[in-house]
Amino acid sequence: MFCLKHSIRVFQASPPSAPHVQPPCESAARGSPVRVPGGTRGDTNVTFDLPSDAAVLNSSSCGKENASDPSLMIAFGRGHGLILNFTRNATRYSVQLMSFIYNLSDTQIFPNASSKAIKTVESATDIRADINKKYRCVSNNQIHMHNVTVTLHDATIQAYLANNSFSKEETHCEQDGPFPTTAPPPPPHPSPSPAPENPPVYKYNVSGSNGTCLLANMGLQLNVTYEKKDNTTMTRVFSINPNKTTAGGSCGPQLVTLELRSESVSLLAFHFGMNASTSRYFLQGIQLNMTLPDARDPTFKAANSSLKALQATIGNSYKCNAEERVQVTEAFSINIFKVWVQAFQVQGDKFGSVEECQLDENGMLIPIAVGGALAGLVLIVLIAYLVGRKRSHAGYQTI
Repeated sequence: MFCLKHSIRVFQASPPSAPHVQPPCESAARGSPVRVPGGTRGDTNVTFDLPSDAAVLNSSSCGKENASDPSLMIAFGRGHGLILNFTRNATRYSVQLMSFIYNLSDTQIFPNASSKAIKTVESATDIRADINKKYRCVSNNQIHMHNVTVTLHDATIQAYLANNSFSKEETHCEQDGPFPTTAPPPPPHPSPSPAPENPPVYKYNVSGSNGTCLLANMGLQLNVTYEKKDNTTMTRVFSINPNKTTAGGSCGPQLVTLELRSESVSLLAFHFGMNASTSRYFLQGIQLNMTLPDARDPTFKAANSSLKALQATIGNSYKCNAEERVQVTEAFSINIFKVWVQAFQVQGDKFGSVEECQLDENGMLIPIAVGGALAGLVLIVLIAYLVGRKRSHAGYQTI
């Protein structure tokens, strides 16, 4: 029985810079050209399409009822592969996990790669559709997997088919925009949970071959809004417990990444970039993948790579005692407490000269302004007293 059908037409991907060669992945219908702009020496990114001779492996599966779910395995080139693992509930199916396997010894794609290893990256996706409907997405849909980005375009996918053809009805992706048949009802008001106490502040560091590239003291709190299984909207606050969290990351010449993982958070990544022309670094991206057991879709995913937070001059550190909130997406923001961070040029594993945040500077202005106002009031009272005292003696004459 034919359980899965797909048609994915265009691909273009480019991963962020990292210390070693970084491949992107794309998927395309048969006949698409292979594009590899540039080489792979140093930190150069590689971009290519899924070639026309890519093949669906026999190891692809329709799954077994109550035992396993369908999987689509596509192979191409010298040991490269793209794997889509599906899952479903009573009303919807989704690509629960996408994996990409790439072989750095393939000189056609990675002609100057320093490593010859076979690497695997994976990530949850937002590819989902209603049962007995095809998933349709004309717009670009990017799936970020550590230092690899897969870009799908003009994609049509359907799993758990009733026959060998696509269904006429379709579920559009969020990137294509809403397609309501009737005016949707207004969303219910979120029911926020009581805010927990401030999270503990912990010191994180990331080191590479040239030493430490990131120091960060901070407490972290996640604000996540999602739809529960009973169709109500919930906003929850999760504090990151450093004692139950593992930290890692990578150092690059223009990108430094801190990665945190715990039992419920499969990935919380902070990407720091730099502007060489202004000699400043900043938090440019945050990515979150986590599990929400009571959510309608237990896999929560959010990312933003165009932030401009926690900015300071290269060689200096950024410090803020006030709580800072960074809005990542509409459904996800992060509270950062007592942050002290420095990326890139870290000398001797110690923070450099401090650049205070605007919130702290504004906080200092308030007591200064109040003190100045009080001093002015005392001066006015003193002058009034002296003037009044002088006038009180003006009606008397010496005998």
